[in-house]
Amino acid sequence: MTNPASGSNSPAAVEALTAALAPARTLAFPNDLLPTRADLEEAGVGTLAVFTGDGTINSAAAALEGWGGALLVLPGGTQNLLSKSLHGDRPLDAILADLPRANRTRRRGIRTSQGMSLIEVLAGPGAMWADVRESVRDLDLGAMAETFSNALRETREGPAVHLSDPAEGKPEGYRAILLAPERDCVLVEGYDFADIGEFAAQGFAMLVKRNFREGPHDDIGIFPTVTVASDAPIALMIDGERRQGESRESFTCEEFALDFLATAKADS
Repeated sequence: MTNPASGSNSPAAVEALTAALAPARTLAFPNDLLPTRADLEEAGVGTLAVFTGDGTINSAAAALEGWGGALLVLPGGTQNLLSKSLHGDRPLDAILADLPRANRTRRRGIRTSQGMSLIEVLAGPGAMWADVRESVRDLDLGAMAETFSNALRETREGPAVHLSDPAEGKPEGYRAILLAPERDCVLVEGYDFADIGEFAAQGFAMLVKRNFREGPHDDIGIFPTVTVASDAPIALMIDGERRQGESRESFTCEEFALDFLATAKADS
């Protein structure tokens, strides 16, 4: 399965990949629907290779939860965080060369009211920058200007988010709270900026480029479960894709019921 809108899905890359894997069928999302568990079971498919960005991979995995086959995640997007986790920070040809030695593995993720995150969740006004990322990806100048303005306004004026259970971090809250799986628990980081211009510049760089963790933040802690609250519905970014939550959202770390193929070496 490919997605022509993803960062690395050039026609040449897709052609080389299909030549290497010789798949029984190739799907191009979103023109082709995401396959369901029933679809793959009926067709007798044992492996689904997904050459897309993290957001599409998340959607594909969600549709297959409980499937007995395995998902092969390949670096078809911009940041490819899930592929790096499974295969190391390596190019496509190196991953394909190691496929005969790939292992089936399970992953833990963050369960939210809006679905499962396999990488990370960002909660709060700062998650609005994911809309900017979408407009940049579509090269829509008008949408870029509008979403940038909206994200900046929400970041500056939107109600902060804070940890209500456990009551940790700054009592006044943050512009964004990041949640990620850490063993069996939820790792929590808080992001805030005193100068809104700095936040706009770093928000664009960190969220559009998906290297948010490199920015200044508070290491709040690691907890079995986390509840985040705000005075308004909480914007969420789940594996890079925007969702809308309620004014109170709970997060837990759970094993995702799907096998992934991993080729990462011990030192990757």
